[in-house]
Amino acid sequence: MCFNKLQTMKKIKKIVLVLSVIFVYSISSAQTDMLKRRVKHVVVIGFDGLSPDGLKNAKTPNFDQLIKEGASSMHARGVLPTSSSTNWATMIMGAGPEQHGITSNGWKVKDHVLPPVVEDDEAIFPTIFNVVNKQLPDAEIGVIYDWGDFGRLFEKSAVDYDINPKTAEETAKTASAYIEDKKPTFTFVHLDHIDHAGHEFGHGSGEYYKSVEVADELLGEIMNAIKKAGMSKNTLVILSADHGGFEKGHGGETLGEIEIPFILWGKGIKKNYKIPNAVYQYDNAATVAFALGLKRPWAWIGRPLIMAFEGFEIDDSYPIVEKK
Repeated sequence: MCFNKLQTMKKIKKIVLVLSVIFVYSISSAQTDMLKRRVKHVVVIGFDGLSPDGLKNAKTPNFDQLIKEGASSMHARGVLPTSSSTNWATMIMGAGPEQHGITSNGWKVKDHVLPPVVEDDEAIFPTIFNVVNKQLPDAEIGVIYDWGDFGRLFEKSAVDYDINPKTAEETAKTASAYIEDKKPTFTFVHLDHIDHAGHEFGHGSGEYYKSVEVADELLGEIMNAIKKAGMSKNTLVILSADHGGFEKGHGGETLGEIEIPFILWGKGIKKNYKIPNAVYQYDNAATVAFALGLKRPWAWIGRPLIMAFEGFEIDDSYPIVEKK
């Protein structure tokens, strides 16, 4: 091999080596940025049975304010079947029923058809509660829910405060007092009354919209507690739902049943930003993990909605198409 050819090959190898180092450094920097803690507190409020139609047609000044001051999508999607247990599990587990195995409201930890792909401490698929607990051992974690069956979907050992009030009003009041008193790292609030209105009176009925307006009042109460606790400037609030509905039920495959609102508000969130990209139920837990700078379990399939955060953009050739 001639000298000049050998020198050229050496130069090429050096260039490849430099580019490799730059590439590895870039990946490392990106990973470091993804694991940067952006907020001190996260509050997720889930409204059972809340549809985008409900927010469109009811009077909701508190929801409207958070949408204006934050990022949102009215075209997020739950998973099939559009049952409560399946979608609440998906919301907190960062994965769908194919992974976590919760395929119906009849699911029990020791009585189910499809086993989870992986199991955590209490023989269930790992939830965001356990992820926070393990990676932030000093974190205060609270769950307040007025649908009793929600309590079987997460690891009891992972939370510090676990309470099941009897009504939505009591749930909001309890959650507000907890937030003011403990200033928790992660709070999850479940409100069930909208779903009751949907089943009794029908989605799209006047009574249904009234229940959404009650939810708006309860949201205002919880947001006021965040303010009183001095947490507003360092908190991410996420609002969403498990499913929508059709006539007096849900569980089917219509757009009205599977489409849900997704709203983000707080530190580092873009203002008055309509998320143009696809948003899924399992992205909720991933976004919580992102905001708290935590590693996501490999078994999760959810992705953090980084496009909603200031300083982040994504290259997406497939924006949401508005359905008529």
